[in-house]
Amino acid sequence: MGKLATAAAYECSECGWRAPKWVGRCGKCQAWGSLVQALPDLPPATAGSSRVPLQAGSPREKAVPIGQVDAGSARARPTGLDELDRVLGGGLVPGAVVLLAGEPGVGKSTLLLEAGAMAAETGPVLYVTGEESAAQVRQRADRVGAISDSLFLAAETDFAALLAHVEAVSPGLLIVDSVQTISAAGIDGVPGGVTQVREITAALTALAKQRTMTTVLVGHVTKDGSVAGPRTLEHLVDVVLSFDGDARGQLRMVRALKNRFGPTDEIGCFELGEYGLVGLPDPSGLFLSQRSDPVPGTCVTVALEGRRPLVAEVQTLVCPATAPELTRRVTSGLDSSRVGMVLAVLQRRANVSIGKQDIYAATVGGVRLTEPSVDLALALALASARADLAIPGDLVAIGEVGLAGEIRRVAGVQRRLSEAQRLGFRRAIVPPGSGILPTATPPSMNVREAPDITTAIALSLGG
Repeated sequence: MGKLATAAAYECSECGWRAPKWVGRCGKCQAWGSLVQALPDLPPATAGSSRVPLQAGSPREKAVPIGQVDAGSARARPTGLDELDRVLGGGLVPGAVVLLAGEPGVGKSTLLLEAGAMAAETGPVLYVTGEESAAQVRQRADRVGAISDSLFLAAETDFAALLAHVEAVSPGLLIVDSVQTISAAGIDGVPGGVTQVREITAALTALAKQRTMTTVLVGHVTKDGSVAGPRTLEHLVDVVLSFDGDARGQLRMVRALKNRFGPTDEIGCFELGEYGLVGLPDPSGLFLSQRSDPVPGTCVTVALEGRRPLVAEVQTLVCPATAPELTRRVTSGLDSSRVGMVLAVLQRRANVSIGKQDIYAATVGGVRLTEPSVDLALALALASARADLAIPGDLVAIGEVGLAGEIRRVAGVQRRLSEAQRLGFRRAIVPPGSGILPTATPPSMNVREAPDITTAIALSLGG
């Protein structure tokens, strides 16, 4: 029994799953070739005993009444990027540890390089890169205009060398790009493995608290879009940010998955161009096509990303299948399973004959719409494409479609309508009982309630 407890185990470098012997495929995340040898677990403590010695130590600071604690030291300091500050809750807090995760090439390094250059105006900033050379980072800095005498750059992958740079520069902000590239001697596992990432993050968190130094760590993501590494990684840091966007488009969005100092229902929008990232305080116009006349198969909706309403357009195309025995369902920017569900509801509840037709559904501007409130606009766009009738260009549709064909209520209808009215839309179809106050409804907007999908189609195509 004791031999089993102390035997070396194998640990998945993607999710942390452990096995007593090596296997080719992880039993949890199903990744191939990801198991590496890990340190053996210590034997469990016997009843009535503990591995932690019950001896009093010397506290670093004396406990004081909470009313005497100075809260000014934890006040957020703006980064200079308004969209990033919106998500962070005002800026970076001294001593906080932020984990920024995203896919390769999405622009994480560019975002932090610009933020670091702006933060360097108030004090020294240390940017440690383990994925690129110093010359490569300098070229990017020249392109985006992120040059400052107080922005220090070091290309290191060794944790001891990183600590030496921190001692020499004494930065107020430390940026590590990325935490998966940093390794430390004496820690089991390969660089980027679960054990190394966990221990390096824990050490950097302790260093940040000790020196009251804001630390930003760049992290990778797995195939399903979640933060790579053990789940404890997200518990160690104070803020977890997700940076994503379509690699073929220019839109980039940053979201807070965890934030001890601010909200988690805000998003920041950026446009990635030749000269770096530019904040988009009003991104709704990016998700609408620029045309003068309505076209069959299109419908506008208002989605909520956090607390920010985004007016976006859904486009569909219905055409005879080239091979009747094999129809195609192609989606871009929409959840394919929800598109299939809406198609089934249209056929069964609204008598919209899709039959042996190829279906194409997409969004405009590279935005990804996964909120259920997009269902109604998708359904109306499909019905419009099938009937070859255009929906009025000044109409928006908001609502979730149920399997019985009913239109369900969604949150924030009043906020969505106000945003649509601001952009010039004059008609709207919403679920019944949305709680819209007559005094709060924009006076120039005609709002109609539709209890089911058949009524909604009649209101949108019948005038």
